[in-house]
Amino acid sequence: MRRNPWPEIVAFVVAFAAVHALLWTLTLVVPNQPIGDVTITYRRWIESGHASHFWVGIDAPWVYPILAIVPMAAASLGGTAAIGTGWLLLMVLLHAVVCAVLWRYRAFGVRVVWWWLAFLLALGPIGLGRVDTVATAVALVGVASVAARPGIAAAVFTVAAWVKVWPAALVGVLVVLRRGRRVDVVAGALTVTALVVLVDVLFGGAAHLFSFIGEQTGRGLQIESPLATPYLWAAAARVPGAAVFYDQEILTFEVSGAGTEVVAALSTPLMAVVVVVGVVLALLAVRTGAQRARVAPVLALLFVAALIATNKVGSPQYIGWFAVPVVWGLVAGRGSAWRFLPVAGAMLPMAFLTQLVYPAYYDQVLGVQPWILVVLSLRNLLEVAVLVWSVVVLVRMWRDGIEPRASRPTTGPAHADRERGRMGA
Repeated sequence: MRRNPWPEIVAFVVAFAAVHALLWTLTLVVPNQPIGDVTITYRRWIESGHASHFWVGIDAPWVYPILAIVPMAAASLGGTAAIGTGWLLLMVLLHAVVCAVLWRYRAFGVRVVWWWLAFLLALGPIGLGRVDTVATAVALVGVASVAARPGIAAAVFTVAAWVKVWPAALVGVLVVLRRGRRVDVVAGALTVTALVVLVDVLFGGAAHLFSFIGEQTGRGLQIESPLATPYLWAAAARVPGAAVFYDQEILTFEVSGAGTEVVAALSTPLMAVVVVVGVVLALLAVRTGAQRARVAPVLALLFVAALIATNKVGSPQYIGWFAVPVVWGLVAGRGSAWRFLPVAGAMLPMAFLTQLVYPAYYDQVLGVQPWILVVLSLRNLLEVAVLVWSVVVLVRMWRDGIEPRASRPTTGPAHADRERGRMGA
């Protein structure tokens, strides 16, 4: 007998409204301005465009890809003075769309959107107050198309990447692992990119189209990044030269101390090495028989974890990125869901620790108070642990394929049949 879906729909709508009402309220009442980027920085960019027709990303270099200006402009349709309210309304609407798209997916009989709602609650107001929210929501919509329509998924991921760069890594996962559908994947990504480039050129922004690539190169170690953690503890211990300071050009808090420049310079090569290792392990795993559909979300998680754990920038909103590979893993079949269950569980305390760091007690982080440094260190250790977990899982997938093959006979009809099947795959 088919179960009546309406009680769960009503319960979820009530829970969704309650969570977002709480997050909305927190953006307005908690300290350290969790929506300050919107009401100050985004507002200034839009006001400049309206008043003097000087648009960031078109008339000047910009830290974000050009599509990031779209949600900022949309949020100011009611006037730049009300951009904060417009932004929050837009984020709630985007989250509602994500829930509608992902509603049909379950893991262990439970709808995956319930986990995402819990994750948002744990993450707190930062889950609404940055442009990363837009990129993450769009990427989550793309996850729904990964299995059946990878070309569409690649196009959606590319839209998200033109808002905030990191979803380009998800396109990379599809390129690496969707054998037989790579043409669709590349075509989807290139079509979106061509449209974005065409529109940007027509508006006169060709000179600054890729300016976001170089805007991050001069940054030092941001205080929340895992690589900065030893320097925060050094500052707390009053080690000479170790301190927290505000970079007036980048508009962020960073750490100083012996070797910070070297660590910041090495962060990008380290990230590249981890990504390459992940690609090699994923290809070895599928070569030895692992299902591509199960390898893909693990590789996506590795990419996202590498972008966060080895990054010299450690903004709290980055934690929201993890939702995409986790949801991908939970909807990729029962075996994948079992594999991702501990990660999905670990994401909740990681998100809550992030909320404690920012916005709740960010002043204490700036003051390098030991108790909040413990919280931040635990959060950063979880980030690194997720990266290590994804590497270990890919290694196990590879080894699981090697060991059964090593125990099989290498001669005879059975071996010949297997070889013919492998060559025809």
